[in-house]
Amino acid sequence: MQRQVRNAFTLIELLIVVVILGILAAIVVPQFSNASDSAIKSALKSQLQTISSQLELYRVQHQGSYPTLGGESATNDGWDVMITEGYLKETPFNGYVGMSNIIVGTSAVMATAKASATAGWATDNAGGVWAVGFDPTPTAEYPDGEFSSEQSGG
Repeated sequence: MQRQVRNAFTLIELLIVVVILGILAAIVVPQFSNASDSAIKSALKSQLQTISSQLELYRVQHQGSYPTLGGESATNDGWDVMITEGYLKETPFNGYVGMSNIIVGTSAVMATAKASATAGWATDNAGGVWAVGFDPTPTAEYPDGEFSSEQSGG
């Protein structure tokens, strides 16, 4: 009696492979989503450090005055002075809320903007710029008070 040579996988073998791939995907996918959150946070920190240092450079070169950012007639999403005078190459993008525009106001106005995500950035036009979507006050999760240029050197 001769044995027949098989050229295909059985249904059981295919099911085992699918189950193993499913288990691996369940383990790996959450790690990728955490990595993308970390990347957004790192990008925001880097942008805020750049914004902070450029605001300080502007202040030093303009007799102690900070630039006026934002406003109704603003161009470059409110970053006009910083971009046209070469302090920033391009409009900063807040990947957390997906916006680039900057609003100006009191802490109450900025708190509203942070809560409703109507802007990518908020400023008090006194050297402080905040990434909308993050609270600049220290918490257990963000002991450094994420993400404020005031606390990253400005």
